[in-house]
Amino acid sequence: MKYSSASLFASVVLSFAATPFAATPLAVAQPPAHAHHHGEHGDQAAAHGDADAEVERPKIFLDKSPRIVEYQLGRLDNRRLLLVERSTDDAKYAPVYEAILTRSGISPQFRDEALDALVKLRELVKLPESDAASVLLDAIDGLPVESRQEQQTFAQIASMLLDLPAETLGEKRATLADAARSGAGPIRGVGFAGLIVAGASDKAWEIAESDDQATLAWLEGVTRVPGRQSRNDQRDRVVSLTDGAHPIPVRQAAVTTLAVIPKGQADTFTTVAKMIGEPELRDAAVRTLLKVPDTARDDTLAAELVKRLVAHAEATPKEDRTNDAFIDAMQLADQLFTRLPVDAARAARERLREITVRVVRIRTVEEEMRYDLPYFAVEAGRPVQLVLQNEDLMPHNLVITTPESLQDVAQAGLAVGPRGGWQGKPYVPESPQVLFATGMVQPHQQERLTFDAPSEPGEYPYVCTFPQHWYRMYGVMVVVEDLDAWLQDPVEPENPIGSNRSFVQSWTVDDFRDDLQSGLRGRSPEIGQRLFAEASCFGCHRIGDEGGVIGPRLDETFERWKGDTVAVLREILEPSHRIDDQYAMHLVLTADGQTISGIVVKEDRDAVTLLTNPESPEPTVIEKDDIEEMVKSSTSMMPKALLDQYTRDEVLEILAYIKSSQR
Repeated sequence: MKYSSASLFASVVLSFAATPFAATPLAVAQPPAHAHHHGEHGDQAAAHGDADAEVERPKIFLDKSPRIVEYQLGRLDNRRLLLVERSTDDAKYAPVYEAILTRSGISPQFRDEALDALVKLRELVKLPESDAASVLLDAIDGLPVESRQEQQTFAQIASMLLDLPAETLGEKRATLADAARSGAGPIRGVGFAGLIVAGASDKAWEIAESDDQATLAWLEGVTRVPGRQSRNDQRDRVVSLTDGAHPIPVRQAAVTTLAVIPKGQADTFTTVAKMIGEPELRDAAVRTLLKVPDTARDDTLAAELVKRLVAHAEATPKEDRTNDAFIDAMQLADQLFTRLPVDAARAARERLREITVRVVRIRTVEEEMRYDLPYFAVEAGRPVQLVLQNEDLMPHNLVITTPESLQDVAQAGLAVGPRGGWQGKPYVPESPQVLFATGMVQPHQQERLTFDAPSEPGEYPYVCTFPQHWYRMYGVMVVVEDLDAWLQDPVEPENPIGSNRSFVQSWTVDDFRDDLQSGLRGRSPEIGQRLFAEASCFGCHRIGDEGGVIGPRLDETFERWKGDTVAVLREILEPSHRIDDQYAMHLVLTADGQTISGIVVKEDRDAVTLLTNPESPEPTVIEKDDIEEMVKSSTSMMPKALLDQYTRDEVLEILAYIKSSQR
């Protein structure tokens, strides 16, 4: 079911004559280079330009039926799709923009371009539904969501819709209500979320109460709502769905939804903790309780929960003690030990040691190049299992080093490269400074690492040794004599690379937009340069005679962006928003199972040449016959949230320094 005039639009497109594209060599035409991304540097840039010149513009016949046009475009990979000629002055280009908007792996910059273009083309042919909300609703209607990548694409386009102003969505209330009532698949939840954002939460709840399937879709919609306050406003309704009057699937979904509502964390802990004893709700309850801050956990209730979780562990068959749900339950028990007296915690832990190894789960954070756990403690000489779960879109590893060895191991790992070192693992050097290490864990995969903790107490860093990741992707394993005693009064370890910064705020462009120009006046280039260096920006980018070789020269940034300060700031705060094709990271899976990541600097019929090591200009050449698959990432190698540990004034100092450095 469509929610605007897509079918009419397709028929209008057919009425326009289309001239086949000429199959001529073409260099990729792209928007200005990143203000803070990977870019041209000498010979590599020239080589990459040559590679682009070898790519021919695809020959697409837009005068054929919609099905044939769709087939032609569907045969193109993303790189070639973006080479197809497109313009907003002729409706024949609409299918090209529709493909760009809905294709998996497309960078946000091109989705934004496609959305703007489709709005203009609908206005050009005078369609009644010529607005961004209608275009986006049409785009996600019927979009496949079978694979994880398809689900991510759906979520990205849904976010574009839900990020529209409330007033704009308010004009589409009838359409959103229609989607909420009878939409197919996840678009129904988007309809509910749109109503909530538009200020029609009462209408959304009225529809949600019609049947259980509508209720489930409403709960999904709440999880999609972008604003914290809007989600908080739905809390009482979500809580009401957790009681025994509702069927199990609704209660499970309600418990899961509470995890994304910031308000009332202490009450969430109390409400959800009562459900641990219900087998059908236990897994959902554990996942939500894991997200409740320790300060919101009641001591008495925590002690009762520990008893239930230990009893659950003892009753779980041995063969089921390695699944994710069991590991989550043991993670929760481990966290709750801190709320118990030392003797009680030690007694409970001893019972668990009889049946299972202590497990610590560490997740990577998507697009932020960091682990979600900055440190954890283990008891000297005791067995422990680490589970590295990669939630990011590029591979990562975890290497535990001897004290004060993080940087040495990371730099030695660069020399090893992707072909394997210690125990045949990529980027892990043969060194006595390496204690334990995972292999490279692929996106959305996990690896377990089981070992006995060192017998000597101390602070043992862990780090991702993939090139350039060590600047941000690290933590500390604290080895202590008595774990339960330490957990009663934990001492945060020293930062292994010497940083004393902590989270300040998740900065967005809107946080600076109103006074951005005045905020740059009177800044000190010396302070900005020091902060720029501290944030590791010189590792990739060059200003004057200082900096790395993998990023564009930032002393030309404002000229490239024609003095647009807002656009420059967006490239810093949202590095994946606009990724020029020539600077995009590519993941190569080789026939022997290795994963190699880098920027393509040259490609011909026989081989692909990647710049894989940001700290060395020496490229890696991979024969085409050795490549199983090569995928261009839609995520910047520069992590987002890079400046979230910096104050507002410090962000402005860095921006002012970049502006003052222009040549």
